[in-house]
Amino acid sequence: MTFQSILYPDRSHGVSDAQCAAPECFVDLNLDQVVAAITVGKDEYDLTPFFHTSLRDVDAITYRHEVMRALEDVTLADSIKSFAEKMHAMRQHLAQSGALSGRQKERWFLDAMNVYCDAVTRLVHDLSHTELTSRGLIAFREYMTRYAASESFASLLKETKEIHAEICSIDYCVLIDSPHVQVRKSKGESDYSADVQATFERFRRGAVTGFHFRFRDSPEMDHIEEKVHELVARLYPDIFARLHTYCSEHKDYPDEAIFTFDREIQFYIAYLDHIAKFKKAGLDFCYPRITTACKEVYSYRGFDLALANKLIGECAIPVRNDFHLKGRERIIVVSGPNQGGKTTFARTFGQLHYLASLGCPVPGSKAQLFLFDELFTHFEREESISNLRGKLHDDLVRVHQILNHATPNSIIIMNEIFTSTTLQDAIALSKRIATKLLELDLLCVWVTFVDELASLGEQTVSMVSTMVPGSPALRTYEVVRRPADGLSYATSIAEKYRLTYKMIMERIGW
Repeated sequence: MTFQSILYPDRSHGVSDAQCAAPECFVDLNLDQVVAAITVGKDEYDLTPFFHTSLRDVDAITYRHEVMRALEDVTLADSIKSFAEKMHAMRQHLAQSGALSGRQKERWFLDAMNVYCDAVTRLVHDLSHTELTSRGLIAFREYMTRYAASESFASLLKETKEIHAEICSIDYCVLIDSPHVQVRKSKGESDYSADVQATFERFRRGAVTGFHFRFRDSPEMDHIEEKVHELVARLYPDIFARLHTYCSEHKDYPDEAIFTFDREIQFYIAYLDHIAKFKKAGLDFCYPRITTACKEVYSYRGFDLALANKLIGECAIPVRNDFHLKGRERIIVVSGPNQGGKTTFARTFGQLHYLASLGCPVPGSKAQLFLFDELFTHFEREESISNLRGKLHDDLVRVHQILNHATPNSIIIMNEIFTSTTLQDAIALSKRIATKLLELDLLCVWVTFVDELASLGEQTVSMVSTMVPGSPALRTYEVVRRPADGLSYATSIAEKYRLTYKMIMERIGW
């Protein structure tokens, strides 16, 4: 078995980072906030492109599920994280080496390789004592085992340890007789500081003031240190010559595949670390069943991950909702009072499908989701003076573009369109769009005030955001499957558009 990538079973499934701009649906679904929260503190790995690239193959998603499940083992996760910490330290040493010159540059490179060798040998040991079922991790373990046993790595390891030991064994004295400085090999002199401290210990009376000297933190040497270093190199020419040869021969290390693994594995670690806090708060995550032919989808106890992240910071948790589509059902029409959770429900539907397409566990206790080719969104936007279009015109142009590109395997999420026109025009336009959606036989969530859309046929399903019984001003934020009843929300709609009797009277000055 050959190892290519821990993210893709076949590297051809991958997309270059240059092609990984954020999908257009990201902002509407608040996925930009989700990804920002997941990748915080991981800037060195540039993980964002991985979250911009949906998978198009069920086997590729299963491949990632296997890795995710494996990393839920704390022991394995700790081994991988320890390896990542060592690789991080190695990169810091290499970066510092690149900023220096001469023998100091070579010493930092030696330290980097020493850390690298320790990281590799330790991870090979840990993986060899771990039972794995993930194809990706098994292939990586086999690659690492062969690599660690290779002649090239064995030579690197042996040389690194020998030269590192030799450098650490260097012992010298600096004799200062101003303005002259002499450097010579140590002759086994005792530690004078210990002798001085022991001599004066008997004169100690109570607490004493410390006069410790603080050395500079900068790794760069000043002119005096450079001169001392040059003299030390003259005393040990063989060691420093060997170091110079070592750096020249091993400048192409470390291994590229291991570098790639170190970056890609952070996709899993970052996501699992992010959702851990939600699990701790009692929120469920599951590995969804992914379908490509069947469009019967469902989710139980799902929630908006971006909203949950905000609420967790406020010591609260989001309301969880269910949905399901069976048989020929394709379109969920969501209606109900304003500020009742309709838009959040629509975002949840989109987030679940998108996160599932990445091979990630999704919010909820159980889910079956559809593997889409494109996920389109149409959310209400402010009018833009740049295109010189009115709001209705802009809505129609955007919907037209979506319908021209959508296929039966697409998902469309629309939220409150045609609010700028009359009810009669909104109904007429909405029905024409719905007819096209039904012809395409695609999955859709449509948040709307046009209740008539919920009863267009067996392909449409009505879901309604609910209020506290007897208190229509209070929202439950639960969205349930039941027939639309627009009349009960007339007051809420009138308040949204400032059309209650009292508001109208105030506006005309009565």
